Amino acid sequence: MRCPFCSSLNTRVVDSRLVGEGEQIRRRRECDDCRERYTTYETAELSMPRVVKADARRELFDEGKLRSGMERALRKRPVPADSVERAVASIKKKLRLSNEREVDSRRLGEWVMEELRALDQVAYVRFASVYRSFEDVQAFRDEIELLERDIPPDVKRQQLDLLSEGEDAGG
Repeated sequence: MRCPFCSSLNTRVVDSRLVGEGEQIRRRRECDDCRERYTTYETAELSMPRVVKADARRELFDEGKLRSGMERALRKRPVPADSVERAVASIKKKLRLSNEREVDSRRLGEWVMEELRALDQVAYVRFASVYRSFEDVQAFRDEIELLERDIPPDVKRQQLDLLSEGEDAGG
């Protein structure tokens, strides 16, 4: 690898470590000519499937778009950044394991909702409201009731209730 400081090809690896749950290698390198040290990261280059949109357009999978959509739903919510990264990694893993050249955007959206549901109920409802195009307050209420009924007890204990017991929409 060429040195970023002097452009020499005489570099060597002085340290290698696994990072990112073993999906990446961090290498510390040193240039034999100028003695500068720098870090490189090595990941496997895997082709991701194309995403088939509702209007039949096909787009390359965009991790940044996935992350920004999840972060938008999680805005101002108490969810650590590393939890979001794990959720993104989980979705990417599902995409790779699907072994398909194309994946329907609805399927991808369902995977996002599964991850958000486990991270934060409010973010889940925010995402679902856009993803499922909620038309009125009743659609929100229906989704919240479904969420409250179906959420696993261990996840429920970690999050605040969306609606207090006996509380109606007015208050």
